[in-house]
Order: sequence, then structure tokens, then C-alpha cells
Amino acid sequence: MPELIHDPDTRRQTPAAPVPGRWRQLSLLGGAMVVDNTEAGVIGGLFPVIRQALGLSLGALGILTAAGKLIGVITAPLWVWAAHRWSRKTVLVLCAGMWGVWGVAAGFAQNFTQLLLFSTLLAAGYAGAHPIITTIVGDLFESSSRGRAIGMLFGATALASSVFGTLKGQLAGFEDGWRWGLWAIGGFSILFGLVLWRYLRDPGQGASEAQLADLDRAARDASGLVNRRQVASLFKIPTLVVLLVSRLLSGHLLVFSFAVVFLVEVYGFTTQTASVILMPVGIGYFAGTVLGGLAADRAARLSPRHGLPAVLQAAQILFAVLAFFGTQFHYGGIGPYALFFGLMGVAQGVNPGINRPMIMAVVPPELRPAAFTLYVSVFEAIAWALFGLGAGFLGDAIGLRPVFLWVLVVLMLVNGAFLTLLHRTYARDSARMQRDLDRRREQALS
Repeated sequence: MPELIHDPDTRRQTPAAPVPGRWRQLSLLGGAMVVDNTEAGVIGGLFPVIRQALGLSLGALGILTAAGKLIGVITAPLWVWAAHRWSRKTVLVLCAGMWGVWGVAAGFAQNFTQLLLFSTLLAAGYAGAHPIITTIVGDLFESSSRGRAIGMLFGATALASSVFGTLKGQLAGFEDGWRWGLWAIGGFSILFGLVLWRYLRDPGQGASEAQLADLDRAARDASGLVNRRQVASLFKIPTLVVLLVSRLLSGHLLVFSFAVVFLVEVYGFTTQTASVILMPVGIGYFAGTVLGGLAADRAARLSPRHGLPAVLQAAQILFAVLAFFGTQFHYGGIGPYALFFGLMGVAQGVNPGINRPMIMAVVPPELRPAAFTLYVSVFEAIAWALFGLGAGFLGDAIGLRPVFLWVLVVLMLVNGAFLTLLHRTYARDSARMQRDLDRRREQALS
């Protein structure tokens, strides 16, 4: 007999009471992400002037981007293991806060080797922040609120990061402005680490799951340390596998590293002028998280099986269309590019409020840190490194415009088609996870 399919949003238990102060904790986690995103983007945003100051080629940006992402493949699992072994809060304070000392050191770099070393060490720290933050959000909010919470987290983070990105772009007009940017961001990271240490409250694993929330924390954490066999079991969850492969096809990741350089190299804008597009990208991304959350909620109600996959697919295809018109034509002024990049931000902003909650819906609480480490710090990092290296060296050889055509347009259309597989997997996997949580509750109560 075929296995019965239940709606993904079905709950057999009374919804868990909201975690006290969860929105305040979300704002603190958002602050940590803003700091990390700003640190991660400062070299890409100011690379045209760094390139002149240190005598670098366009390929150097690809190496810097790739090194920063690939080091995370190694260090992120170690940070997540340490967080599970000791304290998520302590590890987050270290990797998202105090680790900013390497950003300060990068500001003193006198050549490419020093810049590569210190920026890679910096990336080794903030690589661990994203999976830990996303996991804590899953424990702060129940399933029905996760899309909204994730959307607000990523949207507000992108909006704030775009403001900082535009401001740091203006540092290009000052001698050694890029150094002052790295010093300021590194120092702010250290200060924010102290804020996290004072005010962040970790709700504990499974605090918002309907089946586990009323159990004491010891019972919820009874699974203990995750072993390699459990991590390997993640690859037996079809929905997660589809999302992991899709991350390798997510060409829109290239925008964060190369947008400013693209406009400078291809269309001749100054760094200060090109940096203006970062503001509409952030505003658009924020709008996308809001609109995406509303569309996802409505789509899930209309079709629990097909709603979320359909919205996720549509976002990839829309981004590809906007990227074609926004990168392949010469419009003269910066205005049309600001408009198209802002609309690309809208399409991109739809993603986090759908793909992260989908992962939470199909992965048990104790395995979510490992799942997000695979999703963000391994697969996304590998994709980002490949795109960065390819764009850097191919940009020197054939120009960035054809690179953007293949990565932001063609590859994103392929990604949209590939996500069709979610229509077969998501409903089944989320229903299976709910049954597992029901069995876990029965065992704990007995």
C-alpha cells in the first residue's frame, strides 16, 4: 500500500506557546548577520580601489572570494560541532563578534598575500554564524511563524547591509578609505560580540516544536551529540538533497561579490556611483522577503503539496529574466541599473523565507545545525567559490558581461527547472518528520 501523504502544515499537537522575547532575540541575531554580511562584502564593494592600491588583477577578487568561502567548508562544521558540544551562544559571540579582530588586521594589509591571509581568517569565523543563527531561529519560532521570522531576519539584514554597503562605497573617494572601512567594521564586530554575550538568550533545541515544547530542556536535548551516521542520514531526505543541489545552481550568489565591479568594469561607472545600486538591492530584497512570505503563506494554503515549491521556482525564473535586462544592455545612466538590480533583489528576497522553513520542516531539530551547515557553509560556499573564481578569471579573459549572462540568466533558468522535483518530495518528507516527532514525544512521556 502506498504511503499516505499528509499536508505539511498539519499539527496533531496543540501549538507551542510562543518563546518569551523571541522577536527581541531575533533582532539580536539579525544584528549579528548584518555585521557578518558587511564584513563579507567590504572587499568586494571596495575592490576597484583596493585593486588600484595594491596593483591587483580582476582574478584576485575571484581568489579572495573563493578562499573566504572554501575555508568555511572546513571551519563551519567545527563551529557548529563546538556549539552543539558546549554553548551556541558562546560560539556565536566568538565567531560573529570577537572574530572581527581579523577584519582590523586586514585593514593593515600591505600586499595581496597579507590581504588574502587576514580576509580568509576573517571568513573562517563568520562562516559558522549563519547555520547557528538559522538553527536558533527555528527554535524561537513555531512552524507557522518561521517563514515570517526568516523573512524579517534576512530582509532587515539585507536592508541594513545595503545602507552600510552604500556608505562604505563612498570611502572610495578617500585615500586609504578601504582600510578605514575594514577597521571600523572589525571594531564594530567586536563590540557587538559583547552585546550578544550580555543580552542573547538561547531557547534550547526544539523549544517551538508542538510535540517537544512542553518537555523540559534536558528531555529535548536528550539526543546528545550528533554522530556521523546521523549527519549522513540527511542525504536520505529527498527534499534536502534537491535544495542542496539547487544551491550549487544558484547563480544569483555572484551579485553580492561582483555587482559593483561589474558596473565599473563593463559600463565605466566610478566605484562611488556603482555602489549606489546596493541601496535598491537591499530595499528590493527586504520587499521580496515580505512579498515572498505573503505569497508563500497563500500558496501553502491553496496547495500544501505544490504551493511552496511553485513560489520558489517562480522566484528563480523571475530573477533570470530581470538579470537579462539588467545586465546585458547599456542604458547610459545608473538609474536603470538601480531599478533592475532592485527588482533582482525582490526576486532574490523571496528565497530565504521559503527554502529555510522548508529545511526546518523536513529535518529533525537536532540535525538542523548540520543541515544548515551543509546548505550554507558547504554547498553554498562551494558554489560561491566556483562562481567567484570563474567570474574573476573569465572576466579577465572574455569580460564580465558574458559571464553574467551564463551565470545569472542561463544557470538560474536551469535552477528553476530543477526545483520541479520538490513537487514530488516536500509533502512526503514534512509529513514523515511530523510522525517522527510524535513518536519522540510518546517515548519521552512514557
